[in-house]
Amino acid sequence: MTIDQLLFVYLAAMLAGIAVVAVYYERRRRRFEPMPSKDHIFRCAKCAFVYTDDEDVDRSRCPQCGTVNEEIEF
Repeated sequence: MTIDQLLFVYLAAMLAGIAVVAVYYERRRRRFEPMPSKDHIFRCAKCAFVYTDDEDVDRSRCPQCGTVNEEIEF
């Protein structure tokens, strides 16, 4: 085996090891990450309070002042 082949095999093995570790930690991070909420986000037109409500609600009453508000679209 030439020195070039030996260096290539060594570097390929190191890169493969780093890739395996990266994939492992990415899968582990996703497993423990919180699931995204399906709640709608509302901002009160009167007091500017930002709050969430269930996904099946299109208009919601502000918990601070009682004003009915529309959902915020991003």
